Parts: sequence; C-alpha cells; structure tokens
Amino acid sequence: MQLRGHKKEEPVIKAGAVQSDINVTPLVDVCLVLLIIFMVVTPLLQKGVDVALPETTRPEKVPENEQQMVVAVKMDGSVFVGQDWVPAGQLAAAIKKIKTESPNKEIVVKGDKRLRYKEIREVMKVLNDAGFTKVGLIAHKKETGSSTNIY
Repeated sequence: MQLRGHKKEEPVIKAGAVQSDINVTPLVDVCLVLLIIFMVVTPLLQKGVDVALPETTRPEKVPENEQQMVVAVKMDGSVFVGQDWVPAGQLAAAIKKIKTESPNKEIVVKGDKRLRYKEIREVMKVLNDAGFTKVGLIAHKKETGSSTNIY
C-alpha cells in the first residue's frame, strides 16, 4: 500500500548491467518503411494501362510470360499498346511493326467493361489482320465472398 506523498522507488540500473526492456521504436520504423515500399511497388506490378476489367465466374488461368504484350482499350476508346497510346488511325501500322519485330508475341486485350463489345472486336480484328493468332482477353474473377483474384 502506498502512502500519500510517497513515491515508489525506481530500480537503480548500474553501469554495464543488462537492461531487459525492449525498444520497439526501430521495429515500428522498419515496419512503416516496408509498408511504404509495398504501397509504392504494388501499382508498378500491373502490366499495361489501368482499365476497369469485366468480371467472370471461371476465367481460364494463363501464366504470364515475356512473350505476352498487353493491348488496352480504355472507356473513351483510346488504345494503348503496352504503356504507349496509339492513335486509332495508326493502330494497324503499329501492330504490324510489332509483328515483324517479334512474330511469336502473344497478345492479351484489356477492354474496359463499360465498352460495347463491338469496340473490343474491332481491336481484335486489327490484331488478327496483322497476323497474331494468339489473342486473349483479360478479366477479373467474380468475388464469391473471398478475396479477389486477377486472371
């Protein structure tokens, strides 16, 4: 029992004695730095341009590889080959140039879900006319109560 006016005595630590308290400040600093790194790097892992993808219940999984090239069609109809915007009139020439430079490329099309299928089909027709036979579509897996996967 403590009496009024009396303070509990602090233990005296002698020089050279081992202190058993844990300093968590460096741990918190490292965790915050790692969090910032993940927040910066995560958007960079996405290939191509950011597009609102359509959802499907059972998309076919196809592993990513170096031979894949992303062609994205945004909601406003603009087409991006990789990260580069290509004007509508120059799309066929740009695709043919890519085909001559690397004929074994596989193309994946990221079409905005708010577009009409006709607009996606026109881009796919240009790809087929250039000679690309391996053309696929990218979609999100529909959520079924668990975490969202991108396929």
